[in-house]
Amino acid sequence: MKSDNPSNDDSVLRQAILNHLEEHPDAMEALDGIAEWWVARSQIRVEVEALGRVLEELTESGVLKEMRVTGKTYYRLARRKVN
Repeated sequence: MKSDNPSNDDSVLRQAILNHLEEHPDAMEALDGIAEWWVARSQIRVEVEALGRVLEELTESGVLKEMRVTGKTYYRLARRKVN
């Protein structure tokens, strides 16, 4: 997501690059590779973590139901009782 604040965008990109290099100190890549592999993966990781929190909240509040099948957790709309 692009914000209206370029310096905030720069800060997010800077942190993604530094995080990647902390995990992979010998990494070397060109601009397009950095965009695809370093930055995009960092953003996906953060979005997946946020998604996990939201799914947990929706499950705890009864909106979603967790179902475990072959070691994976699936989510679906919880069935509501009809009076």
